[in-house]
Amino acid sequence: MRRVKIFSGSSHPLLTEAICERLGTNPSKAELKKFSNGETSVNIGCSVREQDVFIVQSGSQTVNDNIIELLIMISACKGGSANKITAVMPYFPYSKQSKKKSHRGAITARMIANLLTIAGVDHIITVDLHASQMQGFFSKPVDNLYAEPLIARWIKSNISNWRESVVVSKNPGGTKRVTSLADALKVNFALITTDRRRSNYDALSSKYHSRRHSPAESVNGNNGTNREEIGNLIEGIAPAIIDGEGADLQNGGMVAVNYAVSSVGAPSVDITRDVSAQLADLAITNDVPEAVSTTSTEYNYHLPPHPEDDLDDDYADDNAREVTYGRLVQGHVVDDDYPSVPPSVRDDDEDPNAGLNHMMTSVFSIASSNDHALGGAVDPNETDDEEEVDIRSAEERTITLVGHVRDRIVLLVDDMIDRPGSWIAAAEHCVKRAGAKRVYCIATHGVFGGECLEEMEACSYINYIIVTNTFPIPEKKLFQARKLRILDISALLSEAIRRNHHGESISVLFQHFD
Repeated sequence: MRRVKIFSGSSHPLLTEAICERLGTNPSKAELKKFSNGETSVNIGCSVREQDVFIVQSGSQTVNDNIIELLIMISACKGGSANKITAVMPYFPYSKQSKKKSHRGAITARMIANLLTIAGVDHIITVDLHASQMQGFFSKPVDNLYAEPLIARWIKSNISNWRESVVVSKNPGGTKRVTSLADALKVNFALITTDRRRSNYDALSSKYHSRRHSPAESVNGNNGTNREEIGNLIEGIAPAIIDGEGADLQNGGMVAVNYAVSSVGAPSVDITRDVSAQLADLAITNDVPEAVSTTSTEYNYHLPPHPEDDLDDDYADDNAREVTYGRLVQGHVVDDDYPSVPPSVRDDDEDPNAGLNHMMTSVFSIASSNDHALGGAVDPNETDDEEEVDIRSAEERTITLVGHVRDRIVLLVDDMIDRPGSWIAAAEHCVKRAGAKRVYCIATHGVFGGECLEEMEACSYINYIIVTNTFPIPEKKLFQARKLRILDISALLSEAIRRNHHGESISVLFQHFD
């Protein structure tokens, strides 16, 4: 191609050479070195005036040096009067930090986008962003290419009975990616989710806090009382409570409020006489529920009936039977008779309700749960489907597979392989508990942090590991890997570069071809 310069960063020179070979050219000269104090030095070795410049720089083990090097190369080409500068980043660094996970956290991916823009980049070409909405971080055009067509062709060419396979997502955050591949292959898909084993208090609390089974649901059809109504209710009741007995009210009425502290959760409230019209509108039963044992899995909630409850008896779904549960202890699936991990004992200082009187705790528990400051009822990091939870902790977890994989080939799919825990746990569950025949772990980016590749190689439940060459893998690991298969992404990137230079549409790159 005429008037095109393709430069290679130090992160992935082999990929740059493969791209240039397909385009019939050679990488342009650039001198990259470091000073004795660790600073990066870049010297462009050819003229880039009025040229279309493409700089290939992916993430690697030295990601911070790669980012600074890319920024300096962009600035050098901008100062050399380049016509257009395109950063080709097969693996976008810091892509997992695309949202704020705490009050004082940083959205690092947006900061990287701002740095690239300030340095002078005009266009971004990348592959399978961790979150597609990251394209909104840029004020410049972004081409987010997909490796899905390449992966689908490999599956059809290398798995003989691929039509009997099932595409499985190892976490709910990858559902969209999995369903897209399943539609391309015209096969079924399944979903795996892991969660902490719920304590009896959590189960009881979630039952009380659901809208359908709320004990404070209005008899007039309302969804229940709000926080302001409950606050007014407390102000009218609390002065009349002395050691569990009723006291005279200002308007001459008497209310007997008896509360019995059960072994789980907050005390139960029994109101035997109306105080105001507001209390008359609430369907609060007169029966005090019995104490609930923390060791029992059966509860008697004494909740008012709901008109939709009768519909549940007539509803039947055969697909609901295709659910396989398992116990996960320290990252591995264990048998049902495996001894349970003893629950941690909470101190009184850690109890958020410590110091509140039982009446306040009881009524407020009707309206709200342990709301987190960022929204929702629990820790947002625990419900972050895109992040791998720490399943190797001593705390026991529950792993659930929704879908039928018995006697089938399982294709575990995600955008990257970084840590081995969730991959090994998902493979174990599919084979040991669900009866799958073989497991293929498939991802676009093979990051393989730490001993990830070695641990996945040692897992007997994983048959093959398939990744692309967007992320450089050390040669030492490649020689030791028997299950690893690497797909070449250079054809996709070279065609994107050619079409970008000639001003052609890249829509064809998203289509599937047999």
